[in-house]
Amino acid sequence: MDAIRKSLGMCPQHNIIFHHMTVAEHILFYSLLKGRPLPETQLNLQRFVRNDKWILSSYVGGMQRKLSVAMAFVGGAKVVFLDEPTSGVDPYSRCSIWDLLLKYRAGRTVILSTHHMDEADLLSDRVAIISQGHRYCCGSPLFLKNCLGDGFYLTLVQRIKEQPSHVRKEVRLLPSITKSI
Repeated sequence: MDAIRKSLGMCPQHNIIFHHMTVAEHILFYSLLKGRPLPETQLNLQRFVRNDKWILSSYVGGMQRKLSVAMAFVGGAKVVFLDEPTSGVDPYSRCSIWDLLLKYRAGRTVILSTHHMDEADLLSDRVAIISQGHRYCCGSPLFLKNCLGDGFYLTLVQRIKEQPSHVRKEVRLLPSITKSI
């Protein structure tokens, strides 16, 4: 069981960080927690940290999230679970996290949950879409685009008092929908 635990990395949806520690201290702590020897831990520091002595309370949310994602890869994890790694971050931080994932995914299995199809498209070799707790479909991003197409569904709910013609007039303002009415 210890061997399995050492080969796993996890980034939960919410950051688990210590605000009184620096980025370097986090990387060191998580590497040693996984039982990695000190020389390997120092290599992890050089790979993930650029001469950082600031404590985390001075970092914005995007940088804290990037650290949480980086900690999932620390210690040579072969299987990495990422739960909504870019949720709640600004677009720049989101792209920065994507770069981190693309850089460190080689030689690993990365299981990523996301609500963003563009993110799944960019970062994934295979995508599974889950709807109402069941697997809806599975395949490469290109396969899913070909099967499902692109676009969206619009569901309208009307009250009994309202006239259907009134709803049709408003929907006709949306040019891509008028074909289906």
